Amino acid sequence: MTTIKEIFQMIDAQLKEDPSRVDGIVAVYQFNLSGDEAGIYQVILHPNEGTAIEGEKEAPDCTLSIDSHDFKKMVEGELNGTEAFMSGKLKIDGDMGLALRLQQILEAYNNIKQ
Repeated sequence: MTTIKEIFQMIDAQLKEDPSRVDGIVAVYQFNLSGDEAGIYQVILHPNEGTAIEGEKEAPDCTLSIDSHDFKKMVEGELNGTEAFMSGKLKIDGDMGLALRLQQILEAYNNIKQ
């Protein structure tokens, strides 16, 4: 089973390898994860570059709070982000438009894994 830390390391590697994957999104996403693998992670997107880190480095534009188990399911494609939000499993603070574009960033991880 992949750990949360490994998921963010894979997202980081994919963003560095192909920054065009995030298609001009300039934003800082913060993930406040609770549960078994609690922690704070950020995906930082600047023009032509992106990185995923553990901890808080920059002020977030969009903060997502979710249980680490549910986050894994969302990354794996087993839990739809909209469904997670509507059911209360995912809480979003900040720019909702950015939250809607998050799926393409998470797909970077899925493409690596397959």
